[in-house]
Amino acid sequence: MAQQPKQERAVQTRESLLRAAADVFDEVGFAGASISRILKRAGLTAGALYFHFDSKEDLARAVMNAQPQSIIPWLESEGLQRLVDITMVWAYQLRVDPLLRAGVRLTGEQGSFGVKDAAPYQEWSQIMTECLESARERGELQAGVEPAELAEFVVEACTGMQTYSAVASEARADLSDRAVRMWRLLLPGVAVPAVVARTEVNPDRIRALLRAASAAATAANGQAREGVEESVDGERTGAAG
Repeated sequence: MAQQPKQERAVQTRESLLRAAADVFDEVGFAGASISRILKRAGLTAGALYFHFDSKEDLARAVMNAQPQSIIPWLESEGLQRLVDITMVWAYQLRVDPLLRAGVRLTGEQGSFGVKDAAPYQEWSQIMTECLESARERGELQAGVEPAELAEFVVEACTGMQTYSAVASEARADLSDRAVRMWRLLLPGVAVPAVVARTEVNPDRIRALLRAASAAATAANGQAREGVEESVDGERTGAAG
């Protein structure tokens, strides 16, 4: 019975380290982030860190590659709408989620700390390719549209778009508007007319979706914590008996 809470604590510890590291990387970049500062932010020991990560570089890679977890769990749509929603959730979350923001920052500046890793871009390309393959099977794409090629283009466009937005507006305030414009220009060239008409590219819809999903997740997490506490209390009672 003790195994499950122990495993959950390990997962929680790793998540705490990732979140703390993301906060620090987001604030000061890789060069300015020290292990001691990350540990202080997490409230954990060096032993806990090195149990999960080999080095600061390893921790940075983990943050870089954690980007999808800030976006994918929020999605419910399929096909082309799912691809659009990925970019719209990304545009919103990049303003409010330090883990995503740090991942984007580290991916862009990784050469400065001796890393050359295209995996974060490639993972997004693969995720988007799967959306577009589903869209093709559903008859949503125009003839001649190649899912992998379009997916890589969208990754490239979003990479440049967020960089531009970070310079042109305060805290990427205009990023959602830029994502809307991208799809307004792109959809007529890749989707059949009926799908263009029904595909929603609406930041307000995304904000409502995230609020509802966040409330549901908060409730579920509360129930999960109660279950763990009851399990631990039961073990204590059994041990006392």
